Amino acid sequence: MNQKDKPEKNFYDVAIVGGGLAGMTLACLLGAREMRVVCIDALDPAQKPQDLRTTAISYGSRKILERAGIWDNVQEFCPIEDIQILDGDSPLLLQFLSRDVEGKAFGWICDNHDLKLAMLARMKDLKTLTHIAPAQVQGFEIKNDTANIVLKSGARIDARLVIGADGRNSFTRSWMMEHYDLRTREWSYNQAAVVCCVAHEHPHNNVAVEHFWPEGPFAILPMADNQTGAHRSSLVFTEHGPEKNSWMRLSDAAFEAVLAERFPQSYGTVKMIGRRARYPLSLVHAAEYIGPRMVLVADAAHGIHPIAGQGLNLGFRDLGTLDELLGEAFAAGQDLGAPELLERYQRLRRPDNMAMVAVTDALVRLFSNNFAPVRFIRRAGLKMVGRLKPAKRFFMKQAMGDRSGG
Repeated sequence: MNQKDKPEKNFYDVAIVGGGLAGMTLACLLGAREMRVVCIDALDPAQKPQDLRTTAISYGSRKILERAGIWDNVQEFCPIEDIQILDGDSPLLLQFLSRDVEGKAFGWICDNHDLKLAMLARMKDLKTLTHIAPAQVQGFEIKNDTANIVLKSGARIDARLVIGADGRNSFTRSWMMEHYDLRTREWSYNQAAVVCCVAHEHPHNNVAVEHFWPEGPFAILPMADNQTGAHRSSLVFTEHGPEKNSWMRLSDAAFEAVLAERFPQSYGTVKMIGRRARYPLSLVHAAEYIGPRMVLVADAAHGIHPIAGQGLNLGFRDLGTLDELLGEAFAAGQDLGAPELLERYQRLRRPDNMAMVAVTDALVRLFSNNFAPVRFIRRAGLKMVGRLKPAKRFFMKQAMGDRSGG
């Protein structure tokens, strides 16, 4: 348990349930405002990393990480300067170039564990922030002016506001469903993402590739070279069907042979680094994000398909909005759990979240369909986007997480 400058009587302005990337980022945002914040983390920070995934941090999300004082602690990241989109055996259908957006990167590929280490380092510097880990929440007791969090250890924590940032299998959301009749829309895509890191003979030149094969989308995301200078990329392959037919069942040699068939020849010889992991893919979206002195953010409120690489970036937009609202209320001495404040957060965030849920769901259905007429329509659509400059610029801005339009 790591507790720093712990406020008296276990009372906090805000209690964040969840010590993942969203929860820790929000803790740093609010801690930077000198709010009394506690982040309740189920995982031991010293535990060996289990998450093999990388994250594409958009331009907008980087601004959030900078605001939280986290970005300068990130040790390794690789800019995305070019995005190439292909469909099956077709030639290049669509290409986004950073020079078309004032030379700005579309995003930065970061290792999730490296991001977490950067966040932990920042949390230690914030005097009003307490990190409790490992610890699990058993339940909540909501009163008129405070929320009480009961830990499985028997400890109790009081706060003005509870924020559920505990992922798509959120305990906080489940508790709200049981006690406040909160509803969700959710379904499985009957797909899974196979992820791993690979080394390749030639540099990737900061190019991200999204190749839609009949078996499923195949994404190659550029990573920073390792300490020995080996060129690296992160692979995300979305596969259909039962686990018994998964690429996870292949031997390492067979798996690398399949990769060699799928990777563009420009990468040269491809070799897997470390191990593979498989993550089931689904959608979950809460009909309401709020309850009395409780609010859901990021994957706890909306877990989407990774086809557009925008899951965490969408969550970061939640964090940015909530940070601003809570910051204004805190500076004015107002109640951080006031219903009108939470309702305003929900009003501001629902349209963007619902739009991204709809877009990603439509993309999954469009690009998971190998029916010839559908394949023809999507290829024609991608080519049209490439030819129409306003449409192409719009999609480039969306990829960057830039909400300014234009």
